[in-house]
Amino acid sequence: MDDEPRTLKSVFQAAESKRIALEGTYEADSPTYRDDLAQALEFYQECIQIINKISLFSSNEGLEDIATSDLPYLLVNYRIAELLQKVSTQSPLERKAALKATRDAYERFLHLLDSYSILSQSESKLFTQYNDDPATFSTISTSDPAARRNAKIANFKAEKEMKTKLAYMQKSPRYLEDGGDEEAVRELYLTNIAFCTHLTFQGLESINREMEILAQAPIPLMPQATTVQDDERRRKESPGDGYSDRLDRPLSSLTNSAGPLLSREGKPLRPFTLTSNRQELRRGVFRPGHNLPTMSIDEYLEEERRQGNIIEGGGEASGRQPEPDEDNIEKADAETMKAREWDEFTEANPRGSGNTLNRG
Repeated sequence: MDDEPRTLKSVFQAAESKRIALEGTYEADSPTYRDDLAQALEFYQECIQIINKISLFSSNEGLEDIATSDLPYLLVNYRIAELLQKVSTQSPLERKAALKATRDAYERFLHLLDSYSILSQSESKLFTQYNDDPATFSTISTSDPAARRNAKIANFKAEKEMKTKLAYMQKSPRYLEDGGDEEAVRELYLTNIAFCTHLTFQGLESINREMEILAQAPIPLMPQATTVQDDERRRKESPGDGYSDRLDRPLSSLTNSAGPLLSREGKPLRPFTLTSNRQELRRGVFRPGHNLPTMSIDEYLEEERRQGNIIEGGGEASGRQPEPDEDNIEKADAETMKAREWDEFTEANPRGSGNTLNRG
């Protein structure tokens, strides 16, 4: 009995069960999560194989030719793209490969909907823009910040309205898949497809933004997935290559290498040192390993004072008042007027006159 081929309905239900279980799981790094994710993708891939084998969808048909029970199978490629974005990767190259596979699944989903004329007028326009230049596609074509903000708000409101409508329809007995009104069930399926189509265009735009970031990531020089067993295997395969556990190579391996110093194009083939004569090399033998000072402490403090990095003042010096200049009549008159104004103010406003609290 186990060798008998499973039906499309049973495989699709198994895939949906795995997917729904993954939506409520937050431990993306656990082995169980990765196994369930791989199994869900395997189920959906099996659904694709069955759909192609039985030729469930055809470009010669229209939306009205699809049975109501077959409408959920239009979302198989979308579910694959949705799960591929959750695949854990270890390097930018692996992430790029996962995003490319996600983009391909999104494209197959949109092409299938477009062949049945399921896309709305605005969605068809977005799909045309995407086909013109997939790498720079954006749901908001304008560069005006205010217009982009308004468009984002409109997209958010439309997504929220579709979520609310789907939640209501899924709870209503009229839209139950088993025993409900067929027209209502068909409307539920089409509404879910429209919601997934909206998320598809958002996902394609998100992929482009992430691709721009990954394009600036440095390419690793060595493979990251190395183990101790790999290192031991390399040592045994090449015992005479001068292998050492030291992080820095010995000086003899750098200087005593045979062969030309420069290539024909002028590229250095091994390290070398430019010196004027042997006396310079001899003087460098007995020099200390640390850098010697280039100025004294007094010279350093003078340079810091010249650059304004030393704060002077404070202490007793800050409380000393400069002696007035008796020959500067204008300054003396200004100080006199200032003192006179202060005396007049203190006479007009005695101490405590502003505090009217707790007075009768």
